[in-house]
Amino acid sequence: MIKLEHIDYKYDDNPALHDVSFGIKKGEKVILMGVNGSGKSTILKLLDGLIFARKGNYYFNNEVINSKILKDKTFNAYFRSRVVMLFQKPDVMLFNPTVYDELAFAPRQLGKKTIEEDVEYWAERFQITHLLNKQPFNLSGGEKKKVALASLLIIDPEVLVLDEPFSYLDPKTTEWMVEFLKQLNKTIIISSHNLKIASFLTRRLLVLSHQHQLIYDGDLKTFSASDEKLKAAGMFTHLKI
Repeated sequence: MIKLEHIDYKYDDNPALHDVSFGIKKGEKVILMGVNGSGKSTILKLLDGLIFARKGNYYFNNEVINSKILKDKTFNAYFRSRVVMLFQKPDVMLFNPTVYDELAFAPRQLGKKTIEEDVEYWAERFQITHLLNKQPFNLSGGEKKKVALASLLIIDPEVLVLDEPFSYLDPKTTEWMVEFLKQLNKTIIISSHNLKIASFLTRRLLVLSHQHQLIYDGDLKTFSASDEKLKAAGMFTHLKI
């Protein structure tokens, strides 16, 4: 479903990714880790088609994703409805006057005929029905994250790209979010700093190094049990699970 081949990316002259390659199958859940500045957010933005590789190729469902193909309005609409991204700070995603309007926004843009029923369904699944008439900017961090994620899932995408989805969440909401994502039948790529939380979601781990290279692709517990691998990634040995 997703394939990155020898991806390089720079911000001006500052390297962000170097020769990164991996594939993700449909329905697979993958955790992406690495120290700050290793390139995690760059990979997520690339997967969501917000930026494009300087070198290498990104394939989604056997189509090369680049700036040229996304200029085609029909393909762009298809891709935007198939791959969606949750930002670490949900405030950047919330701009409508009510929570109801946040959930209804994308379906309206797509001309959906079942908007009211869809909003009710996803509001119930996310336990935010009581917030539908509230203004999003008055919500708690956890409530904002629920609203932002519900507004993505309401269009039934194939792939979820999640940037630190557990930040700003209290323990109860974190537990709910982990269980929700674990049961969700979607392809999910999650960046996280928390090995313990990640271990409840999936066995597969991708790790980026200081040098912006992919240095590990494999079993999460095998990685966390290895001092050598943790040190190579610049991560603390007390993170073992």
